[in-house]
Amino acid sequence: MDIVKNIFEIRKEKGITQEVIADALCVDTSVVSNIEKGKRELKVSELEIIANSLGVDLLYLITYPYVYEKKTKGEVEKTPKVTLQIELEDSVKADVIKLALGDRVLEIKNK
Repeated sequence: MDIVKNIFEIRKEKGITQEVIADALCVDTSVVSNIEKGKRELKVSELEIIANSLGVDLLYLITYPYVYEKKTKGEVEKTPKVTLQIELEDSVKADVIKLALGDRVLEIKNK
């Protein structure tokens, strides 16, 4: 994870100049250039300002190029449904199902 690299990539991708970020930070463009070159440490307090000037969420600066969706409080993740299809001889079907699933109630669809 290289936040400085991410900032540079997002800035270039969006066609935003160093000047725009410098104005948002109230610094000279040389400061932004030095940040991008690794010659100046990036302050934590500057991250939100930079994210806003790039028009992205702060989390995106960290996770770029991946986008993570924020879940609202109480939102439940849905359990995916899985379909398994196995072709077996009639003589072993019942034994394999019991072995794999135990005594659980099953809905078996014959095709």
